[in-house]
Amino acid sequence: MHSTILVSLKKQSNAMVEAVNSVNFNKVKSQYKRNNSSKAILVAMMLVIMLCLAVIAVCIGAYSISVGEVFGLIFDKIRGIEIPQLEESVIFNIRITRILVAIGVGMALASGGTIYQGIFHNPLIEPYILGVSSGAAFGAAVSVIIRRPQLIQVLAFIFGILAVSLTYILARKNKRTSLISLVLSGMIVSSVFSALVSYVQYTGNEEQLKVLVFWLMGGLYKSTWENVAVLIPVVIIGIIIYRLSAWKLNVLSVGEDEARALGIRVERLKILLMLVSTLVTSVAVSASGIIGWIGLMVPHAARMIVGPDNRYLIPFSAFLGGAFLVVCDTLARTLSTGEIPVSIISSLIGAPYMIYLIRKHINKGR
Repeated sequence: MHSTILVSLKKQSNAMVEAVNSVNFNKVKSQYKRNNSSKAILVAMMLVIMLCLAVIAVCIGAYSISVGEVFGLIFDKIRGIEIPQLEESVIFNIRITRILVAIGVGMALASGGTIYQGIFHNPLIEPYILGVSSGAAFGAAVSVIIRRPQLIQVLAFIFGILAVSLTYILARKNKRTSLISLVLSGMIVSSVFSALVSYVQYTGNEEQLKVLVFWLMGGLYKSTWENVAVLIPVVIIGIIIYRLSAWKLNVLSVGEDEARALGIRVERLKILLMLVSTLVTSVAVSASGIIGWIGLMVPHAARMIVGPDNRYLIPFSAFLGGAFLVVCDTLARTLSTGEIPVSIISSLIGAPYMIYLIRKHINKGR
């Protein structure tokens, strides 16, 4: 009789444990779904904010225009109705093109920064670390030397890719590439190309210096529909590749050994993402010049809002980067009668923000 009672109590105990585990699992599963839904909503809201800021930016400038008039002109353009030449020039050939380029460049730099920080497990890494910016700067300098300023973007792209290729060649040994050697190689290549740019600045005349220095400061004043046609598709394809690899990046954040145990080819994943990020960044730099802080600052801000899950962090960071650069560009062209280089605006905003993050980190460590 006692054994029967014990068996009955054991069965009841097991049933209660299973019920508790089931309830806990369902709670965790429900909470997980709610968290994912809230993050997806945040990503969608960031996209809407970016688009709204873009529309507002079209309306702001020396020639102001209302939102309703902007949409009316766009619909007329789509239907083939002829619009006044002034509106055609200001709205479609100047503002919309540079705003689209600003969105593309901001998305490229911010998403690239997110990828690099995820790969290197280092929050101070950005896409320029492999030498793409110094290589692109030298390409711009070459176009100035040969007196072909119209080739600045083309040569900046070519030399940006060349600089990164040299970085990989120097860092690769026995078909493997360590992160430390990659970073050190990037620093060496950047130093060499920076020295070459300094030499060009030293030997150039006043007119050449003006062209080169203004490009090095970054700006969207020469944005064209050709830039949009090249930049936007490249950025979209790059972000799609990032997003498809997001779950692998999440696993990689736990540890490389764990990622290999789950069948992820870590070395191949790193090389693929770094190559794609470098290509996208090179296209962005060739269109806008060198604009700092976006690839470093925006991923931090995005991570504070949506968390470290790369499935949501990558698109949110991209949209936040696009919105940030639209704001910076609008300020650059409206704060004074002349145009301020956009990198000055981004630095003035980015530096205080990074100081805030550093102080916050220090206070947490106390």
